[in-house]
Amino acid sequence: MPSVQTQTITSKLDELPLGRVVRDFLSYLTVEGGLSDNTIQGYGRDLRDFLEFCKSVKVGEIKQITPALIQKYMMILAKDNKAEASQKRGLVAIRMFLRFGKLNGLVKDDFTGILEGPKLWQRMPVICSKKQVVDLLEAPSPKEKYYLRDKAMLELLYATGMRVSELIHVGAADFDMNLGIIRCLGKGNKERLIPVGKSALRAVEAYLRTGRAVLAGKRDSPWLFLNRRGGSLSRVGFWKILAAYGRRAGMATRLTPHLVRHSFATHLLERGADLRSIQLMLGHSDISTTQIYTHVIKERLKQVYLSHHPRA
Repeated sequence: MPSVQTQTITSKLDELPLGRVVRDFLSYLTVEGGLSDNTIQGYGRDLRDFLEFCKSVKVGEIKQITPALIQKYMMILAKDNKAEASQKRGLVAIRMFLRFGKLNGLVKDDFTGILEGPKLWQRMPVICSKKQVVDLLEAPSPKEKYYLRDKAMLELLYATGMRVSELIHVGAADFDMNLGIIRCLGKGNKERLIPVGKSALRAVEAYLRTGRAVLAGKRDSPWLFLNRRGGSLSRVGFWKILAAYGRRAGMATRLTPHLVRHSFATHLLERGADLRSIQLMLGHSDISTTQIYTHVIKERLKQVYLSHHPRA
């Protein structure tokens, strides 16, 4: 069942040329593709922007879309200073839409393979230092009402590198304390098992022993982390909690779940973990996505060179 946000996006498509075809495409992704609602929302927004452009140049049929038209649209995105990652995501959405059109006989030729996307620079992800992580994990106070829950959430976020959408949907039954693993349902409903360290296990165990029952009350909620009413935490709710603890820990950069995720991966690599293992824990379908963290190795080699080479 599409979310309210997805339904809002698709309802606005009816006013645009090709809007009905895009709605069919998004429905196809939901039913056949098994993609997450967040991914479908992203494709919906990207294609809505593309259809606005098509309307402005009087293109109203899918067979009128050409490589030159798409390249012109991509040049406009670049001129508007859209982030390269956003440009690439938009191009992926258009490619998938046109392949859907070919699959359904709406276009004759599939020219998506010749479309070139923007070159993505390998930016070094911003991360927390190990001291900042310690300060963050110690930020919750035992005197506070939600201490056990918040302590467990922060420990688990850093221990597993989960996305916020994955963390808030972890079930209370998804933990195996004896094996020290957690079951996580990631993008595209792909399941993976992630090992959990002793510190996070202790925090979650303490929360399950006393803290969660207080929040749940008489409700029989399946989720591990609950809000004050006993229901599942929302993404926005978790972001606010995390940002507040980031400020308390004295972080100059606004703390986000993805920053903690970057820190998890980078700290593992610094201590000798291999990329393949990190890829599996992060739930990346393509190892090229994980390779952004190899900047750690490059920086470490540079520091070794500068410290030890006699002519550096």
